[in-house]
Amino acid sequence: MPVIIAVTVAEDFSACQAATIYILKGLKELFRENEYRTQYCNAVTENDIGKKVRAAGWVENIRDHGGIMFVDLRDHYGVVQVVFHNEKLLEGIHKECAVSIAGTVLKRDESTYNDKIETGTVEIEAEEVRILGKVTEQLPFEVATSRETREDVRLKYRYLDLRNKKMHDNIVLRSKIISFLRNKMSSMGFLELQTPILSTSSPEGARDYLIPSRKHHGKFYALPQAPQIFKQIYMVSGFDKYFQIAPCFRDEDARADRSPGEFYQLDFEMSFATQEDVFAVAEEVLSATFSEFSDKQVSPAPFRRITYKEAMLTYGSDKPDLRNPLVIKELSDLFVDSDFKPFSNKTVRGIRVPGMAKQSKTFFKSMEDFAVQEVGMKGLGYFKVEPGENGMFKYNGPIDKFLNDDQRKELATRCELQEGDVLYFIADTKKNAPKFAGQIRTEVAKRMNLIDESRFELCFIVDFPMYELDEETGKIIFTHNPFSMPQGGLDALLNKDPLDILAYQYDIVCNGVELSSGAVRNHDLDIMIKAFEIAGYTEEDVASKFGALYNAFKFGAPPHAGMAPGVDRMIMLLTGEESIHRVPAALQCAGSAPRRAYRGYRAAAPRGSHQGSQADVIFRIALRENLSVLPFSIDIFRFLCYTDIITNKIKRFER
Repeated sequence: MPVIIAVTVAEDFSACQAATIYILKGLKELFRENEYRTQYCNAVTENDIGKKVRAAGWVENIRDHGGIMFVDLRDHYGVVQVVFHNEKLLEGIHKECAVSIAGTVLKRDESTYNDKIETGTVEIEAEEVRILGKVTEQLPFEVATSRETREDVRLKYRYLDLRNKKMHDNIVLRSKIISFLRNKMSSMGFLELQTPILSTSSPEGARDYLIPSRKHHGKFYALPQAPQIFKQIYMVSGFDKYFQIAPCFRDEDARADRSPGEFYQLDFEMSFATQEDVFAVAEEVLSATFSEFSDKQVSPAPFRRITYKEAMLTYGSDKPDLRNPLVIKELSDLFVDSDFKPFSNKTVRGIRVPGMAKQSKTFFKSMEDFAVQEVGMKGLGYFKVEPGENGMFKYNGPIDKFLNDDQRKELATRCELQEGDVLYFIADTKKNAPKFAGQIRTEVAKRMNLIDESRFELCFIVDFPMYELDEETGKIIFTHNPFSMPQGGLDALLNKDPLDILAYQYDIVCNGVELSSGAVRNHDLDIMIKAFEIAGYTEEDVASKFGALYNAFKFGAPPHAGMAPGVDRMIMLLTGEESIHRVPAALQCAGSAPRRAYRGYRAAAPRGSHQGSQADVIFRIALRENLSVLPFSIDIFRFLCYTDIITNKIKRFER
């Protein structure tokens, strides 16, 4: 078969150099026959009928049909049925054995066709069997149904779990998506660059993984939580467009949308770029990726821009699922002088649910239980909208008796109430009410089947607050990335209330999942110093903790901006998995766990324990020199106290 190549054509020569060459789909893979197989399992076709073939793989299933035995043979590419007329050939063979089977290809009886597999019209009549890999113990679970097994057991036998077709396909899809992302970014003129793995501590909000040095006792490297500082320095170094499929390491607990330990992100940064420049790149890349690997409808570019303030008011979350048609209404002003104690001097939000009035008492009771037991609310008020007299509505529910006529009329107008609706009320503190309302919005939509599963809805959340108050200390702290540019620049930092300052920070959200955060970076040293000063850092602190950026910004730093969509989260959405743990970034299994003697070193170092700065590390971006020089050191006694490592573990480690 001739090789057909498609070349991306660009308008100028420089772009042509970065053009991606794609081998068209449908080309036959390179295959070389050997003693184990003459073709892949999925390549046995009707063209092979009457031919001698050899296939290799794992025994997926063994079926006894009264003296005639059937085996489903599975390899990486597919499944083929093998028929055994001689049972002796199956001696010593069990499920999940690795075998090589030689035989003649036969046409299957039409009544036995299997349209679920590519080879469903043919089978191999076994003449010779070689056992290549024995199964010597009872399987801990059936591979075909491994996803129904407890996750701790699946992780212990990860190599078996990944033989499951769905899990196997997830890994294959992951590889294809990463390849697609690389090609896409390269075709857009981005240069793939790497950043150090052994690094200093990174201010990403999670605990670091620390790597003890053999040569320099008592000193440690940190694994990067993100390549944040390094990619910014690439921009200062004169590179225009950077990207990386970047590994990130954070010592944090697992969640449905968060991998513990390690994950990957499509990290990119651009010089002389604005927020909208970043959005344009993200829109093109994500639209192309989700369209390429899914049949679902993808929201067209430009994606919606929603301010953080609007998102929290309307959806009760800064990562709203726009497939959910329910919206939240601000009702606090209607109850300022209310005698109803739960609403008095509280932030009150309402959610109109169309057509919900017909639900049973059990339904409403279960929602109340959810609000109290799982959300942590004190209660969940509501009323049903029913027909009344003189064209007016009648409200039926526990809240109605606390309302006056003016409130009833205003609620009908503001919430656009219709007959058959239910209006839920959420009342709590200014901080809690939006969050609680968002959780109720999501849960009601799920129970009412209001979420459209046939599409991907993407949007940008913009205008995050630069600062917030720490609940415990009452001090002003950064809300998001501390290296973001404040809107209004230095003037805003000097003259505005810090809690009123917005930043050029943004997230991209898909179906209620945060895919990425990003920002227009602060590249001005004066702004950087003032921004950190407001958060309680002196210039000496900045120079010490973030020395690489501090020094680099003295030498003509360009405006730059970027973001980093999470690869694992993208794959989770594209595969339809509810948990990110089913699209593993690595072959995580029991053998991947840290050795016991090392376990204590996985905690973060105490603040202020760093000696030196990141300045010495930056040279390793290109030169990789002097790797034995530790980027920071830790007072060993403070560290032991912090991590609660007992003496014998330390002695064991040092031996």
